[in-house]
Amino acid sequence: MPIMKIPVNVHKRLPPSWVQCFQKFKGCHAGQKLDGLAKLKQYFRYFGYINISSINFTDNFDDDLELALKTYQLNFNLNTTGELDEPTLKHIVRPRCGVADIINGSSSMNSGKSSSKSSFHLHTVSHYSFFPYAPRWPANKRELTYAFSPENQLSDSVKVVFSRAFDRWSVVIPLNFTETSSFYSADIRIAFFSGDHGDGEPFDGALGTLAHAFSPPNGRFHLDNDENWMIDTEITPSQSAFDLESVAVHEIGHLLGLGHSSIEEAIMYPSISPGMRKVALAGDDIQGIQVLYGSNPNYNGSTASSTQERETSGSGDLVLGPLWGLTLLSAIGLISLVL
Repeated sequence: MPIMKIPVNVHKRLPPSWVQCFQKFKGCHAGQKLDGLAKLKQYFRYFGYINISSINFTDNFDDDLELALKTYQLNFNLNTTGELDEPTLKHIVRPRCGVADIINGSSSMNSGKSSSKSSFHLHTVSHYSFFPYAPRWPANKRELTYAFSPENQLSDSVKVVFSRAFDRWSVVIPLNFTETSSFYSADIRIAFFSGDHGDGEPFDGALGTLAHAFSPPNGRFHLDNDENWMIDTEITPSQSAFDLESVAVHEIGHLLGLGHSSIEEAIMYPSISPGMRKVALAGDDIQGIQVLYGSNPNYNGSTASSTQERETSGSGDLVLGPLWGLTLLSAIGLISLVL
């Protein structure tokens, strides 16, 4: 289907029900019981912070929730109060990637890092992370193909956004990415879906989980079709659209084997705000991906300014609503996350 021009302000979306639910928890702490805390526990379990298989959570603010909350606060550079303070709640309700921060009880974000002091130095570690066992594409496979689901019928203007996103990674590592028309035989398969789409990681509608991708060599890359996606432009942060290239660069990092980073400036930071453009690889991203694949011999050690890549504007908006289905607007093994 063609992309039709419709002003951005005609398509406002409500946040998922869990966002509205969580906002009432401000100030809640251990020992309290509040209707809806079970949903918060489900959120933390989804992203790996509660390692319990039971689906029958209670509304008690118990030890498991307090530990999960402190770990989350540590991972996202928040004060580790163990309470649902305002900064923590504001962060929890931010749209984010759908890949988990903690996988099989192991995290390489802040909570999985260590630091030590000596009389001479403070030793710290990098913030990039990998999936368990550090999967990567085989050493004999340096030419990867990608394809788009034919059901989405994406325009060339949308496809070129993904091409730019792949290029940002190939600049720093010895991998090349080429589009192919053969979707089912491609190494990387990109598709937009709504709700439950058969991979065990259903999307939750606008302003929740934006996308998710599977670790190498699975190659699946799914985006939430219910989001407002924008291309080649910026909009004011008060709107509900997300920069498609920014999300694509992040999810490609997962496709290549990177997990999440606790550095907010890094591409692999799990969450992003509406209207933000963030496409330049940070030093943390580059260090991590080069551990897996080595450096592109032509890489000169510099990338585009992150400041330039984050500029926003309220004019000239080009927004993509659902990319297939009834409504069109113009303008990232998965071990599950919300970006």
